[in-house]
Amino acid sequence: MRVIAGKAKGHRLKVPKGTPTRPATDLVRGAIFSILETTACDWTWVLDLFSGSGALGIEALSRGAQWVDFVDREPRCCAIIRQNLEKTRLTAQAHVYCCDVAKAILFLDKEYSIILMDPPYSNPSIGELVTKLATSRLVGPNSILVVTHSPRLPLAPAYAALCLTKERRHGDSCISIYRKETKP
Repeated sequence: MRVIAGKAKGHRLKVPKGTPTRPATDLVRGAIFSILETTACDWTWVLDLFSGSGALGIEALSRGAQWVDFVDREPRCCAIIRQNLEKTRLTAQAHVYCCDVAKAILFLDKEYSIILMDPPYSNPSIGELVTKLATSRLVGPNSILVVTHSPRLPLAPAYAALCLTKERRHGDSCISIYRKETKP
């Protein structure tokens, strides 16, 4: 797996072995960032949930994000994210939280511009986590939430104030984009 574009383009990334991690393919990552390049105007604060190898957050940093917080509960994944950040020379623009995503949603306290969420495809509680995010202080009026998921596990058109704005299917992956509903 490599960084697709930006200042770290071409760097090979390590992938955790022996964990339930399923990294987003180049095709899916490319599609995610193609969508973000046309919809996101603020790349200041990015949150990468279920980070795995850190590929999504590192791609965001490579493409101009100022800061990324990575969250994964697997210590092996957290170690690999740190190695990948060192290899791409992006360590100074990131922090790795080695804890459960639901716990991180409770203690993180900044409003993120972009939230990337690539949970295990078999996780039936994705909707509950999206609802927790929607009602948390992490999602502001201009935040964009990107969730990758299995087409066999469809997501709802809305979670609290977060509304589905786009959905794309690439092979066995769906990309769902949510934004906060703006009141007239």
